Amino acid sequence: MKEVINIYKKHKATVDEFIITMIKNLPKNYIENAHEILKNHPNIQLLYAVDNQYKQISPIICKKRSEDGNIGSIKEHYFSKVVFNNENFYISNPYIHYRTGKASLSVVHKINDVYYVFDLNLIGLLEELRLMEYNSIYDKIKRTVYFVAALILALVSITLILYGAYILGEVVFFKSENNLLHNIFQSIISVTLGIAIYDLSSQIFEHEVLFTSFAKEEDRQYKILGKFLTSIIIALSIETLMVVFKIVLGNYEKMLSAFWLLIGTTFMFVGLAFFYKIIKENSCKEND
Repeated sequence: MKEVINIYKKHKATVDEFIITMIKNLPKNYIENAHEILKNHPNIQLLYAVDNQYKQISPIICKKRSEDGNIGSIKEHYFSKVVFNNENFYISNPYIHYRTGKASLSVVHKINDVYYVFDLNLIGLLEELRLMEYNSIYDKIKRTVYFVAALILALVSITLILYGAYILGEVVFFKSENNLLHNIFQSIISVTLGIAIYDLSSQIFEHEVLFTSFAKEEDRQYKILGKFLTSIIIALSIETLMVVFKIVLGNYEKMLSAFWLLIGTTFMFVGLAFFYKIIKENSCKEND
C-alpha cells in the first residue's frame, strides 16, 4: 500500500487528469448506463448517486449486482470535507476499499444538484497508465515460491541452531572432555550460521510474501546481503579463533590453515567495509 501511495503522489496530476477525462467521456446518465460503464471500465468498482441533501438516491451499483438497502441513507459525513475543483470534481486520498480490500480512490462528480460517486481501483489505474507493473497471477506464483524457499531456509536455520544446542548439551550435561574447545566453538558456529540463515529467511518472508513491493527499494537487497555477509564473517572469525587456539594447544600442523583463514577473513572484512561505503555514498547522492 505504501508503494502504491508513493507512486500515486509522484504522478498525482497525471492520474487525476486521466480520471477526470475518463469520467467526462462516460455515457451521460451515469446511473442508467451504470452496467455499461462498469463493463467497459474495469477499474471502476462501483457507483451511486446522492442528492443535494446528501441522501443516497440510487442503488450502489457493482459489477455483478445492485444493492438497494442503502437508498435513503444520509451520506453527509462523507461530504463534510469535500472541496470541488473548477470542473465540479473531487478526488479523495487513497484508502483501502471496504469491499475489495484494494487500494482505491473515490471520485465525486457534481452535476446540477446531484453528486455521483465512483470508487476506482488505484492499482488498476496505475497499471493502465504504465506507472506500475502488477499481475495478480504472477504475484501469487511469486509469493508461493518465495514462501516455500523462506520456509526451507527457516527449517535449515532451526536445524543448525538445534544442532548447536545438542553439541553444547553434550559438553554441559555429559561432561564430554574430548575436544572440549572444538565442540564449544562448533556449537557457536552452528548457532551463528543458523541465525544468519534465519535472518535471510525472515527478510524474504517479510518483504516478498507478507508485504511485497510494487516499487522496488533499490537498497533493500543490499541491506539483506550485508546482514547475511556480516553473520558469515562472524562465523569465519570464530572458526579462525578456534584454529588459533588449537595451535596454542600444540597442534602446529594447523598453522598454515590458520594463516590463510585469517587472510581470507580479513579480505572479507575489507570487502564488506568497502561494500557499505559504496552503498552509503550512493544513498547520499540520491538524497541530494
